[in-house]
Amino acid sequence: MRAAVIDLGTNTVRLLVADVHRGAPWTPVHAEQRVTRLGEAARATGALGDAPMTRTAAAVSEYVARARALGVTSVRIVATSAVREARNGHAFAERLTRDTGERVDVITGDEEARLTLRGLGRGLALDGATIAFDIGGGSTEYVLARDATLAAAVSLHLGVVPLAERFPFPERLDPARYDAMLGGIREQLARELPPAIAEARIDTLIGTAGTVTTLAALDLDLRVYDPGRVHGHRLTRAAVDRLLARLGALSVTARGALPCLEPGRADLIIPGTAIVVATMERLGVDALLVSEYGLREGIMEVVNESA
Repeated sequence: MRAAVIDLGTNTVRLLVADVHRGAPWTPVHAEQRVTRLGEAARATGALGDAPMTRTAAAVSEYVARARALGVTSVRIVATSAVREARNGHAFAERLTRDTGERVDVITGDEEARLTLRGLGRGLALDGATIAFDIGGGSTEYVLARDATLAAAVSLHLGVVPLAERFPFPERLDPARYDAMLGGIREQLARELPPAIAEARIDTLIGTAGTVTTLAALDLDLRVYDPGRVHGHRLTRAAVDRLLARLGALSVTARGALPCLEPGRADLIIPGTAIVVATMERLGVDALLVSEYGLREGIMEVVNESA
């Protein structure tokens, strides 16, 4: 059976098409993503805006059509932070269901964290004690696993879209503004990360989603994005600091012109990097492993089980 998963995030819509086989690993057929910035201004207003909803609905409808053209018989659409938190989020999900003919499931932060762990387990060995974090547009999920078994999980209201709106860096990095943003992230992690995660002695830290994969591609000096090289890349704290200095010396326009950095992520990469820095500090580690897999692949794991 051929199935599709659409991960409807606060910043990005991601499509994955795969051939699923109960009792055997699924096989990827097609993957793509588009930055639609669904959560634009939503944290300040409490609601999804008309323009972001229009952009996102167009992307979802196009992805459903693409999946059907590829012979998909099952489509799973999952919405995360922006939809579950906005007062008109469920109405938007219902609208998408009517427009596409496919149900949109709005998952909780805990479900998001658990599914992310499932996706990570497909791509990396989760031996020993592992913390994984997924920096999203509207939230960041932290998961502690011991030998691939979930031990603790939390979803924080810590996303790159509201951070970028509150702390814009249209030109070169302003040190005072950056320090204020980083300080706020540090305080939130100190206040909201549960002790089971914050105080865990871990063997591995894994980062997933756009910020860390972009940093990995820049660290590797890729001219064209290569998921095979990005996946499993060891990103050190020294490299993160070096990349922050490089990105901070550029305007947002120049950042968006860098190879492997999508223009739609150009204003988000500095806030995302600050979350990486604060996370590494809080957990006391000097390097992380980068994963190409995450929530989208975790959802496909569940679909595969029921094929």
